[in-house]
Amino acid sequence: MPKIIINNKEIEFENGMTVLQACELAGAEIPRFCYHERLSIAGNCRMCLVEMEKSSKPIASCAMPATDGMNIKTNSVMVEKARKGVMEFLLANHPLDCPVCDQGGECDLQDQSLYYGFDKSRFKENKREVKDKYMGPLIKTIMTRCIHCTRCVRFATEIGGVTEIGAVGRGENMEITTYLEKSMESELSANVIDLCPVGALTSKPYTFEARPWELKKTETIDVMDAVGSNIRVDTYGWEVKRILPRLNNNINEEWISDKTRYACDGLLKQRLDKPYKRENGKLVESSWDEVIKITSSKLQEIDKECIAGHIGDMQSMENIYSFKCLLDSIGVSNFDFREKPFFINPENKINYIFNSSIKGIEDSDCIVLIGANPRHEATMVNARIRKSFVNNKIPILSFGNPGDLTYEYKIIGNSTEDIKKFINKQSPYSDIFLKSKKPIVIIGESALELQSGGYIFEEIKSFLIKNNFINENWNSLNILLQNASSVGAIDLGFHGITKKENFNFFKKLNDNNFKLLYLVGSDNLDFIKNDKFIIYQGSHGDRSAQIADIILPSPAYTEQNGLFINLEGRLQKSNRSSFPPGISKEDWKIFNLLSQQLKNSDLFKNFNELRNNALKNIKDHSDYDLLPNTSISKSKSIPTDYKNENIIIKEIDYYFSNSIARSSKTMSDCRSVRSKNLKQRTGT
Repeated sequence: MPKIIINNKEIEFENGMTVLQACELAGAEIPRFCYHERLSIAGNCRMCLVEMEKSSKPIASCAMPATDGMNIKTNSVMVEKARKGVMEFLLANHPLDCPVCDQGGECDLQDQSLYYGFDKSRFKENKREVKDKYMGPLIKTIMTRCIHCTRCVRFATEIGGVTEIGAVGRGENMEITTYLEKSMESELSANVIDLCPVGALTSKPYTFEARPWELKKTETIDVMDAVGSNIRVDTYGWEVKRILPRLNNNINEEWISDKTRYACDGLLKQRLDKPYKRENGKLVESSWDEVIKITSSKLQEIDKECIAGHIGDMQSMENIYSFKCLLDSIGVSNFDFREKPFFINPENKINYIFNSSIKGIEDSDCIVLIGANPRHEATMVNARIRKSFVNNKIPILSFGNPGDLTYEYKIIGNSTEDIKKFINKQSPYSDIFLKSKKPIVIIGESALELQSGGYIFEEIKSFLIKNNFINENWNSLNILLQNASSVGAIDLGFHGITKKENFNFFKKLNDNNFKLLYLVGSDNLDFIKNDKFIIYQGSHGDRSAQIADIILPSPAYTEQNGLFINLEGRLQKSNRSSFPPGISKEDWKIFNLLSQQLKNSDLFKNFNELRNNALKNIKDHSDYDLLPNTSISKSKSIPTDYKNENIIIKEIDYYFSNSIARSSKTMSDCRSVRSKNLKQRTGT
């Protein structure tokens, strides 16, 4: 390996590294504003200047390739003087508003000016003023603070895939702006707030809310979709003030979606904080003792075949397992986790997870989408696909039209007949797929919802096995589930799927066979109430609570500990960062109260016992934060039917996809802006 001398210390480095990266290997801290590990090199700010032997002037270490034999000094008099000069230029037009800036306490410019700043300036000219720009409901701009690092421009273009931010003007007239002064049309737009090294781009909903040192910080995971992005929840008292990304290279890198970041204000609105019962057609306040008695008596009176349970989209493994234990204890076998009838084969774990892994997308050389829109169904998966496309120029093929995915793709069919031709090698695109070494097939819920959903899954799986694309080293089969609780529910057997019948629960629901429906955090299940007795257990007064006969208030995901399995089968911990309002009870404690009333015994003595029992029932479990130890042995196929159908990718109401998001004012604003932009584009 080549060697470089940094501060009289010899260091080995890899070819392709810059001087800045080599300096970091040597433990030398290099200040920077424009450089970022995941963005292209710009070399704008010049804060990373270092001294190189035989060079008459300092060099920008972020843009200089490291070469064998270089002699670099990062702490010489020349370097210090150069950095102080750069800082003086940066502060020449920077306003003195640190006391009122939301970036205060987390500002790179503040930190670096402490070491390299002066208490006075040699510039006598008036500071320039720049007009603030409109960037939508999420991003607040104070552009006078901007130091033109262009991180936001490069992020929008390279990561977000929307070329909406750029620089106009030259010299001291240069300004960063959205070209048409409208909201950024990207589900990743708010990441520019984290990237901005000064207070030019800050969070609009978080404006003047709190200082970073006042907040309690809890590391946890997101449940807005099935990706399981790693996040940090910042709370002031019991109130969630903001959500920020945590670094996890295997899942979300250091980005999160706007919904993950900003739906948290929905945790304050429309909360259920006390039990309710329906009297004379109206919901009235009640006590825990009364609602538990009413619920248990209904569960005893009604025939067990006429009772059904349904779990919601943001429920932890502990909630799912304890609910299943309660239903099992009273002999109820009708339950499901799916909000709509889509095909799933639960026999083998590889049948319902993202087997190639999110990080594995970067290794793929061909991607086929079948009835999937990853941009809205799993935003961080889509960002990884774009990264692979940009870096490797791989072909991306799609069955069905998902719309704008921020990267180029080819629609190769719109019907199940086109899929059949592809599998039978009658399509010209079959050769492209078969010649690739590590292809990926991503099957979305829209495809699995078709009458031929089972056929699509089983035949694609057989096709991949025959061509050795499912083996010990690489598994090309991927299911793109949309909800955080889906994989965990399948693992724990919370479904009504049998070898002969995949949609037993939905057939009975549509035939009005159920007299009692127990919904746990379930607000997206589409059904007509008729004469059903509805028990709703959840955190928000959303769709199901409005038609419920009994309401049992329970905490949201930030208010109780829990385990979640993401779409690639990775088990992660969600940690409590806040507390529920009123007299809400944790879900498993509510099930315990019902069990005491029904069976005169507890389901679980404590939370640890519940978690340990749930862990024992997870298929192919390895350890926390690791991929599962799946078996690729051939599982039995479920009998399926084929029908020639059109593949229509169902549109997701992205900003209103769950009860928390629907309660969020910020998500409502984003939805309104998106609708307005769509009307402007289409002229309707």
